[in-house]
Amino acid sequence: MQTLSKILSITTLTAALVAGGLSAGHAAPKKEFKVAWSIYVGWMPWGYAADHGIVKKWADKYGIKIDVTQFNDYVESMNQFTAGGFDAVTLTNMDGLSIPLAGGVDTTAVIVGDFSNGNDAVILKNKGTLADIKGQNVNLVQFSVSDYLLARALESLKMSERDVKVINTSDADMVAAYKTADVTAVVTWNPLVSTILEDPTAKKVFDSSQIPGEIIDLMAANTATLKDNPDFGKALAGIWYETAAYMKADTAEAKAARDAMGKASGTDLKGFDAQVAATKLFDKPADALAFTSSPALPKTMDSVRNFLFSKGLLGNGAALPT
Repeated sequence: MQTLSKILSITTLTAALVAGGLSAGHAAPKKEFKVAWSIYVGWMPWGYAADHGIVKKWADKYGIKIDVTQFNDYVESMNQFTAGGFDAVTLTNMDGLSIPLAGGVDTTAVIVGDFSNGNDAVILKNKGTLADIKGQNVNLVQFSVSDYLLARALESLKMSERDVKVINTSDADMVAAYKTADVTAVVTWNPLVSTILEDPTAKKVFDSSQIPGEIIDLMAANTATLKDNPDFGKALAGIWYETAAYMKADTAEAKAARDAMGKASGTDLKGFDAQVAATKLFDKPADALAFTSSPALPKTMDSVRNFLFSKGLLGNGAALPT
């Protein structure tokens, strides 16, 4: 298996976990672990699992304790993980290669939970086409997956970020920013996309369904911690697949679970189900393994690494990997 800091294609740990787990290192095993997550449709199962005893069930199975903490600021969750405050964090494939790597933290994808298939979007105010973005200020979380989506959108029109001006804006401030008169273009993710699109001035002009399989949502862990504590990885896998399968079932209980996740993310059942429909959610280990083993994935990660290198996000003095 490969770590995100070395990867051209992300490899899920599911196969290793099912086959019997990772080989342990020499450090003394830990018994308590901290996991960070932030609001996004594909990560809501982690909050639900923590609130409904699923995290505890799997932690108890392996004789460990797992504390799950929600962050309202996505970048801050990754910063805290990189600083060593957390053992695992929800992030995208691109962001897993940038912030932790630049901070010297080797990171492994434990769960490939989904890929965005419309949940990330470019939105313009009172403009109807992507071409109208030229010359505008664009508010987004700079150097995040939103920056990547913008670059791919502009590329589709043979433009680049030289044709716009990027304004770094926290995801926690994005909805409020859009409501101000001087903000005319934003790039963000759900549930923020859905909230912004409720404004009659908002028009979605590009989204992640136009680059399917490129924005991949993960639960990633510190590689050294995972190596020394394979039961932590096994517990995370158990938590994810139980919760994801539960929420996708055609039952009243599953509907109630999705309703709870929707409310926790600031929407209702209908809104949350619409977001799920724009997500390719992997609720079966075999499906995640098939996706990560696909020959298309190395091409995706090659595009991502080149983007990161062009932005200088692989660390000071980093050379483009070969």
